Amino acid sequence: MAKELNEDTGFNISIKTLIGIGAAMATIISMWFMLQADIADAKELPAPLDPEVTRMEFDMKDQMIRQTIITTQEDVKEIKKSIEKIEDKLYE
Repeated sequence: MAKELNEDTGFNISIKTLIGIGAAMATIISMWFMLQADIADAKELPAPLDPEVTRMEFDMKDQMIRQTIITTQEDVKEIKKSIEKIEDKLYE
């Protein structure tokens, strides 16, 4: 049979449990107020600059990427030659 809850019903909670619940609540509440303060600070910051990419910047980045690809291709060719030499020495 189920117990009936009324004003005479009691339960036991240890002091450790109460302190733990209080510490958890204090932590959550302080985190909430810190978050609210950070949001308020962020609202006061200046708006971010328009991230418009100029033609010159685009061309420079494109040139850098192309040069990197060419350099990588040259490195791969050198590595292939080295591997062929190693294979020749191994299988002779």
